[in-house]
Amino acid sequence: MTSFVAHHNDRPATADELAPLAFAGYAHFTAMQVRGGQVRGLDLHLDRLRVASLELFGRALPDDQVRAALRAALAVGPADLSLTATMYSPRGEFTGSGEDVTPEVLVRTGPPSSGPEGPLALTAVEYERFLPAVKHVGEVGKKYFIRQAERRGFDDAAFVDRHGRFSEATIWNLAFWDGTAVVWPKADMLVGTTMGIVRRQLDRLGVPQRVQEVTVADVPNLAGAVVMNSWTPGIAVHRIDSVSLPEAPSFVDLLHRAYQAEPLTTP
Repeated sequence: MTSFVAHHNDRPATADELAPLAFAGYAHFTAMQVRGGQVRGLDLHLDRLRVASLELFGRALPDDQVRAALRAALAVGPADLSLTATMYSPRGEFTGSGEDVTPEVLVRTGPPSSGPEGPLALTAVEYERFLPAVKHVGEVGKKYFIRQAERRGFDDAAFVDRHGRFSEATIWNLAFWDGTAVVWPKADMLVGTTMGIVRRQLDRLGVPQRVQEVTVADVPNLAGAVVMNSWTPGIAVHRIDSVSLPEAPSFVDLLHRAYQAEPLTTP
């Protein structure tokens, strides 16, 4: 992603500040699409950063401080862009126990994105992320399985846990369609902000949805499947391994309508 700006604690980052981060692996982040200087699900992004900081660092920045950092980066970029906010420890890595340290924030912006056009073909692989509820950096497994999937003629990979349940995909959440209701997989996973937006808006629209275990054996009985992330609320999946799926345009449209119903907010 070509960068518009890289800010450290709400001001332009220097080379000295960025150099240690080039080798950082103990950090977490959130990613969002900005349109007209505003974002959807800002509360979910702030919650994600706060909860993950408490988990990894024992402390979290106040929401107002995070929002100030976001505003500073947005002020020097175009109205539409992609934004990533990364929280890390200024104490560095490979330090042992000691006092909890307040994390710092690095914000990067770049061109907006809506993701690939699709539909996509996924291959199912057995994999479970460490600390799946945290959107942490340095996850070599994600890139590894994308590369392996592409070498086998697929677009991406979907993760199946040790119990045979779908959880998520490499950089995506999964959602399924049974013809009348949205089905969310039951497994340990990262609950994405877009997923959170869509779920609460589907509730407001009165659309049936449920959480249940979905296995590879269930795929032939599905009426549709999508992947979603900060780029998009839904890209159709037309095949998982050798099993074809209906592209279900009405299902994809439903998810997009739910996402668009979420109000935009200025950080």
